[in-house]
Order: sequence, then structure tokens, then C-alpha cells
Amino acid sequence: MTGRRPLVPLTAGAVLLVAAGWVVGFTGVFGVRHVVVNGVTGTVTVETVQRAAAVPLGDPLARLDVSGIAGRVGRLPGVAHVRVSRAWPATARIDVVERSPVAVVPDGPALWLVDVDGVLFERVKVVPATLPRLVLVHPHQIGLAGRAALTVLGALPSAIRAKVSVVEAPTGYSVTLGLRDGRTVVWGGADDSALKARVLAVLLARPGSMYDVSTPSVAVVR
Repeated sequence: MTGRRPLVPLTAGAVLLVAAGWVVGFTGVFGVRHVVVNGVTGTVTVETVQRAAAVPLGDPLARLDVSGIAGRVGRLPGVAHVRVSRAWPATARIDVVERSPVAVVPDGPALWLVDVDGVLFERVKVVPATLPRLVLVHPHQIGLAGRAALTVLGALPSAIRAKVSVVEAPTGYSVTLGLRDGRTVVWGGADDSALKARVLAVLLARPGSMYDVSTPSVAVVR
């Protein structure tokens, strides 16, 4: 009989664990009461994220479908990345990384913000003063030409990028930059963009109206 006595507290402990698990996972005691959204600055709003998330308030936090919520929020055009987590005892936390525009793509009368990944994510009424226009033959399809242009923009030092008013890319191998002061940069393809950017930074100190860095080893100023 004495050898069996330890079974009683073990069984009681197991019952307590099961009861605790049931309370946490199948009742509203630890239900979702709050939804906190972090990382939004204007491209998307807290309200937009909350509507897309559709978090079931009152449901047990332990059973929160974090992957489903992340999937719904991630489909918002202005969201680049999203992470959903549980913050005990009663909060669903949604951390958002918004898409950041690098240019504006004209498409007929429409103007679209585009990010570094080539995603057209927001329509605007005017071109923001800090962004260049990206002119493409097929603006609704970023394609090779658009990606080449975005690579070029990404390679430019911020001081030079701020001087660019328009990027024209009829093909992926014929990118040109129009500067705000009227000067033109012939870039060519996106290959060797880092080197071309360094060469351009030196050449812009020289007087001229056209700077050709398409072959950076023999760059030309006219």
C-alpha cells in the first residue's frame, strides 16, 4: 500500500495540468481582448490592418491563428512584411513593415508608387517632390526594364538620387536619368551599377550637360 501512495499526488497534478490546459486553450479566460498594431506610418493605417487581420476577439489566445492573420495582412498592397505574435494574457500583436516608395510610375492618367521590389502598391494624385518618375513602355508590368531602373536607383548615393527627377527605361539595357537641373545621365544596363555610381559621383563635379557612364572605364562628359 505504501508503494502506491505517490500515485495520488501525481494523478492530482495531471488533473490540474489538464484543467489548466483546458482553461487556457478552450475558454475565454485567456481570450483575445486587444489587437495592437505596430510599424504603420501612413502607407497603411492601423484600422486597415485590423480590418484585414479580422482577429476573433474573445477566442482563446493560445489558439490564435497567427499564420492566417499574417497571410491576410500580408495581402495588403502597402505591406512588405508582417509578423503576428501572442502577448499574454490577452493581446494579439501585429508588427508591420510597410513598403517604402522609391519612384512614381505614370500609367496613363494614373500615378503609382513603386517600391524597390517593383511592387506598385499605392495610387497617388501627384508626384511627391522627393521621388523621381519612372517612365516605362509597359508601366503596368515592371518587367526587366523596370527592375533594371530600380537597381540603378538603389545603387545611387542618396545625395545623387535626390537630384534625379526622371528615370527612363525603354529596355533593361538603356536606362537614362534626367536630373532636376536639366542634365542627363546615360546609364545603359544595370550591370556594374555600383561602379557606375562611383564614376558618376566624380563626373558630376565637371561642367557638362550629358554624362555617359554606360561603359564606366571610358565614361564621357559632353
